[in-house]
Amino acid sequence: MKAAILKSFGAPLAIETLPEPLLGTGEVIVDVVAAPVLPYANEVFSGERRYLLTPPVAPGCGAVGRVRAVGPDATRLAPGDWVFCDPTVRSRDGGLSPDITLQGWSARGEGGQRLQKHFHHGSFAERIRVPTENAHPLGPLDDAEAARWCALVTLLVPYGGLLKAELRAGETVLISGATGNFGSAAVAVALAMGAGCVIAPGRKETVLEDLKRRFGPRVRTVKLGGQEEEDRERMRRAAPGPIDCVMDLLPPSASTLPVRAALMTVRPYGRAVLMGGVGMLGGAGLELPYPWIMRNCITLHGQWMCPPEAVLRMASLVRSGLLRLEEFDVTAFALDDANEAVTHAAAHGGPFKLTVLRP
Repeated sequence: MKAAILKSFGAPLAIETLPEPLLGTGEVIVDVVAAPVLPYANEVFSGERRYLLTPPVAPGCGAVGRVRAVGPDATRLAPGDWVFCDPTVRSRDGGLSPDITLQGWSARGEGGQRLQKHFHHGSFAERIRVPTENAHPLGPLDDAEAARWCALVTLLVPYGGLLKAELRAGETVLISGATGNFGSAAVAVALAMGAGCVIAPGRKETVLEDLKRRFGPRVRTVKLGGQEEEDRERMRRAAPGPIDCVMDLLPPSASTLPVRAALMTVRPYGRAVLMGGVGMLGGAGLELPYPWIMRNCITLHGQWMCPPEAVLRMASLVRSGLLRLEEFDVTAFALDDANEAVTHAAAHGGPFKLTVLRP
């Protein structure tokens, strides 16, 4: 099969052939119809992000496609079914603490790297082999719709955090990093889940205005100035009442200052979720006052990606019309043009922009 291969960090992707994936028990082979190219793919492939990914590899994080073949233990999936390939692969022998690899993208620790050796190649290829439980049925689709469904890769990240925060209908949630790729998606997801108000802080005024235009009065934007105490007070004043939960999605390039400013707006007995990349490239750690956490009974969660059931729940949000994939502006590239796609994704990585490969 044809694939775009990362032979070493810092090298361009090579368009070559790989052996066809072999089907095993507990596995599914999917013909890739569309594969998302994340805005920071260039940072992963250059080695800047220091992800645990072992070249040579066909990278790619998630896919939408049609089932080609299923293993003998599959009871529902059948060849021809449209599926979303969830890149979050968990070890089946991990018990309460499974090892995790993001297929074709990254891994968590030594166990995740061992898992990555088997589920090695990602979606920048004509076919992909995934665990049976990672092929989630989407129902009937047209080929033209497949690219837009790749937005699930972006939307599922904040959805995992909001599920962890146990966001309830009518609550007020603050999204730290709301003007970014994942943060803007979090605004859409929170509204689809029934949030009464979403506080969206950021420095990019054009993006803040766009969020208000897209989603209306349930979104209240806050222009940040870079002073922690002042920014915290601005965010609190923007809320119609106490802020029930805060989720941080700021990237590795951000400092801990805006993270702390946002987290400490949450009300007593509130919840905070960390999902961003702050600190991944070194620098100061996030310092939160012990007395503030303890006396205010704050619940602090870390969350990486989303639970397995999140994919089908999110597909239901889309099918019901609560979450509109039409918000995303899609640009598609052929597999032969994978390097151009990576460049385009980096240059057009703003809110509701989606770059995909069409193998």
